[in-house]
Amino acid sequence: MTRLIIFTVTLFFFGWLVAKGSSFILILCVGAGVAFQLMRFGHVTQEHETTTPNSNAPLPDLSSISFDEPTQSFKSASEDVNVKHHCSRMNEAYSSAKMARRERDSDYQFFRNIVQHVGIGLLTFKKDGAVQIINSAARRLLRVNQIQNITELNYASPTLVESFQKLKTGGRELIRLKIGDDTVQLSVFAIELTLRGEEIKLISMSNIQSELEEKEMEAWQNLVRVLTHEIMNSVTPISSLAGTVEEELQQQLQKDSFEIKRDELEDMHLSLQTISRRSAGLIKFVKEFRNLTQVPQPRLSEIAINPLLEEMAMLHKKELSDRGITITVKTDPPQLTALADKYMIEQVLINLIKNAIQAFEEQTDKKIELSAYTSDKGRPIISITDNGPGIDPEALEKIFIPFFSTKKTGSGIGLSLSRQIMRVHEGRITAKSTVGEGTEFLLRF
Repeated sequence: MTRLIIFTVTLFFFGWLVAKGSSFILILCVGAGVAFQLMRFGHVTQEHETTTPNSNAPLPDLSSISFDEPTQSFKSASEDVNVKHHCSRMNEAYSSAKMARRERDSDYQFFRNIVQHVGIGLLTFKKDGAVQIINSAARRLLRVNQIQNITELNYASPTLVESFQKLKTGGRELIRLKIGDDTVQLSVFAIELTLRGEEIKLISMSNIQSELEEKEMEAWQNLVRVLTHEIMNSVTPISSLAGTVEEELQQQLQKDSFEIKRDELEDMHLSLQTISRRSAGLIKFVKEFRNLTQVPQPRLSEIAINPLLEEMAMLHKKELSDRGITITVKTDPPQLTALADKYMIEQVLINLIKNAIQAFEEQTDKKIELSAYTSDKGRPIISITDNGPGIDPEALEKIFIPFFSTKKTGSGIGLSLSRQIMRVHEGRITAKSTVGEGTEFLLRF
């Protein structure tokens, strides 16, 4: 367009010079310029016509790309090299798009089959409750064929729907359902995701009813075994001594006149003392068992952990000094707090410190460390560590079983009660130990 304007202006200027009768040389120069521009203009026009594709050549249907279905190929009847090159590049792009589509479809089918056939129930829904995915395992657990919104599960349990909605990422909950004649104990886990700017919640669920029943039976068997052992240990000598005393008295009563010698009376007195002592021990055992099953609910308040640990160290100062044990307290950060019942947590700490003190054998360097810190999720953790002889792996698996003890005079109640206390705090107590190196107990709030 610019070239055409310049040509027009030059042409008018040439006509004006001729009309004015200007210098011949000037007219000749301007005329030469007009001729040159005219020749140049013609050359460009011809070049444009040469590079333009054949208008009669069939054009590809590009609308398929909009629908993600690149099934066309790009062809042109033009013999121009540039046109052929562009056709080739377009066909390559089409081929890549088709290959990507096939791979995507294949991946989708692969993951869809995994989701549908995995043994854990999976359910995804949007913020408004609209269900996107519910796999076969979830349908079996919830006794449904297909649902459009999670509110449709209210018939099974409104608590279930409420739990689905309130659970946050990492949240876990046990939900007991009664569906028909069956009882289902669901372990539910949630994670929140964002897909294309929209909030999505993924719920995984599994029925752990059979596992709970198996663990319950195992716990009862362990409890019966321990109770039988403890009761028989007390009842057997009581029965034996009572029988001996009865036999001695029976023999004396069968005589017309009887006189019990002093040594016989001493034996009877000793037998009765033993019976009394073992009976008292049995009563104590029953009381401890009752305490184990009746842990009160904690009165929660925000407690400062460092002062608490310092108090525990001071409480055991004399006993530690007498036994040559060094105790240290370390809290990071120093102002760390926990939501707990101070009295109940003191019980746990006293029990663990006592266990550590009693675990030491004849060694010169005896150390106990009370420390507190935060987990990766910012939750408080209290650690009680000793460098004693450690606990062998087999015993380590049983230390929280009621009435199991690695000590000769231990009742086996302390650690079981500590676990109960941590459970009512919605926390955990765990132990790890290496024989010959020491033991560490962790209280996780």
